[in-house]
Formats: sequence, C-alpha cells, structure tokens
Amino acid sequence: MRAIILSAGQGSRLLPLTAERPKCLIEFSGRTLLDWQIDALAANGVREIVVVVGFQAAKVEAHLAGRNDAGVKITTLFNPFFQVADNLGSVWLTRPYMMQGDFLILNGDTLVTPELVADVLAGAREGINVTIDVKPTYDADDMKVVKTPEGRLLAIGKTLPLDQVNAESIGFLVFKGWGATCFADAVDAVMHTAEGVKSWYLRVIGRIAETHEVNTVSIEGHSWGEVDFPADVARAQALTALWAGGEAEERRIA
Repeated sequence: MRAIILSAGQGSRLLPLTAERPKCLIEFSGRTLLDWQIDALAANGVREIVVVVGFQAAKVEAHLAGRNDAGVKITTLFNPFFQVADNLGSVWLTRPYMMQGDFLILNGDTLVTPELVADVLAGAREGINVTIDVKPTYDADDMKVVKTPEGRLLAIGKTLPLDQVNAESIGFLVFKGWGATCFADAVDAVMHTAEGVKSWYLRVIGRIAETHEVNTVSIEGHSWGEVDFPADVARAQALTALWAGGEAEERRIA
C-alpha cells in the first residue's frame, strides 16, 4: 500500500513558528512531525510514500533527502497553487497514484503511532475507510462525523448538528479496491466545478457517502495529535516525549 501525506500548507495559525518553515518540519521530541508520520507508516510495511509539498518546498525536499529509508521510496509532489486552493487541490494532484491501487491519505498535521496505523490498516475494509475517534464534546474546529452503530459514515463536516455528532475524523483515510477509483473520479469531478479549489477532500467523502457505503475505523484508546494552534505544540511535545520514551499510550490530543 502507498501513502499520500498532505504537507503543502504553511500552517499560518502557528505563526510566527511557521514563518520560515512549514508545519511539517516542526520538531517534536527530536523528530519532525513529518518524520513521526513516515516512521509510523514504514513500521507497518508502507513502502511508497508521496509527500505533497508547497510552502518552503525546498526545505521539505532537503529534509527528506537527508533521511535514510532503506526499502521505502519517498517522492515529493509540488502543489503550485497551495496558497489559493484548499486541500482538495493537493489531493487532485495525486490522482495518478490513486489509480495504481490501494492507498492511504494522512493529513500533514496529524501525529500517529505505529500501533494506531497498524489497527487502522487491519480494520480497513473494501471501499473507503475514515479513521475516527470519540470524545465527550466536540469543538468548532473538529471534523465531526455522524455514523451508524455499525460504523457506516452518514455525514462528515465541521458544522454538523452537535446533537447528531458521535465521532470525529482524525485525518487518516484508507482506500481499498473500488474505493480508490471512486474517490479519484469524485475528486476530479468536483475540481471541474467552480467550488473545486475552495473545497476540502472530506467534503467529497461526504458526497460519496450519500450514495455509497463509507466505512469508519475507530481508534478509541490510542493516542494521537493534531497540530493546528499554538497550544497544540506544547501538547504534542508532551505526547511525543511519551512515545519517544517508550511509554504506553496514555492520552490523545485533538
């Protein structure tokens, strides 16, 4: 299985920390955010990784060139319109890779462990799989999910009615079999509309769920992190310190 990591953005909500470096190169406990992601994927047998770059692309490429990844092919793909398009633009550029078979997408700001990745890959079924977590309450920035008790995704978005929300997407999706071509075709169709460059790829997932069965894979009990705001940086430092120390997963941040 190949992986696509979406790391084209600057991370402007983290300024001034990201004034001269993209979010994916922020260091947490001795490793960049991107390194944590690649290491977790490689530990689970992912041998081809495509990193979509944009802001300060040369710095990301130089960093990746300095890694020693025997048996793992890492390719960068430059998104020339990262400043004007939302993340659907980055996803659209990766369609040639999607058409080659099963793949996964990981948001460039999501910290995951090898154990979490292993459980997601083991739980993924034919089609489209959205990784979810559950928490007591959800805030405005959460990518909220409505799902059935059996795990079928019914709706996904930031503005869903809170009385219906029962999970959140962590920004990690797996596409197997028909799910790969279905998603690639749907992304292309939306990018041919006026709203395309301003759309999120998860909005496309929501549209697909209206006519196809989209699965969810729960990672409840695992620790993970999303780095969007300054407060997230300190939390991520503490979380990765636990991981680096080999301690059991004890908490998550989002």
